[in-house]
Amino acid sequence: MTAGTVIRSFASLGTRPFGLAWDGRTLWHCDYNNRLIYQIDPTSGTVLRSFASPGANPGGLAWDGRTLWHCDYNIQLIYQIDPASGTVIRSFASPGAYPMGLAWDGRTLWHCGYGVQLIYQIDPVSGTVIRSFASPGAGPLCLAWDGRTLWHCGYGVQLIYQIDPASGTVIRSFASPGAYPLCLAWDGRTLWHCRDGVQLIYQLAVD
Repeated sequence: MTAGTVIRSFASLGTRPFGLAWDGRTLWHCDYNNRLIYQIDPTSGTVLRSFASPGANPGGLAWDGRTLWHCDYNIQLIYQIDPASGTVIRSFASPGAYPMGLAWDGRTLWHCGYGVQLIYQIDPVSGTVIRSFASPGAGPLCLAWDGRTLWHCGYGVQLIYQIDPASGTVIRSFASPGAYPLCLAWDGRTLWHCRDGVQLIYQLAVD
């Protein structure tokens, strides 16, 4: 399959699907309007459980192997959350306005927000910015980590980028399945994706 081909899709659980994360077996997802975080069976789209987001307008999600990381679009905080209970373990200020994209690389967080044209690498303990580089497109909102590179897209450009995290250089890009992309997650082989205005979660081929 060519990169960007839709392998499958299923209905999202709310009217504005935003964050996605992969925990090795299931998807985690949140919806901007109903303020819930869901654990989802990726084969059927069935909800396994859900709990309330700690903020007002849920944004990005990332999985670190044990806990969820989450940010709120209107409250400039990044949260670490116990996925069993939904309890906030810690939080710290995001480095920019309208925080959205989150990814975990095994040691640090990667982050982007709609209000600043930058992608940040962040210390997950202190929230300190380790480094940053320019986003390749307008309206940066989405990030995923594949073990070696970052995947990224923004609300203003109908493209999904693969990025070298050392330099910020774009390795390649391909069209997203529709306008206004909002979130990305990597499952070890494919990307999961959703976009504003369409209540679907897509699985996308990358090769």
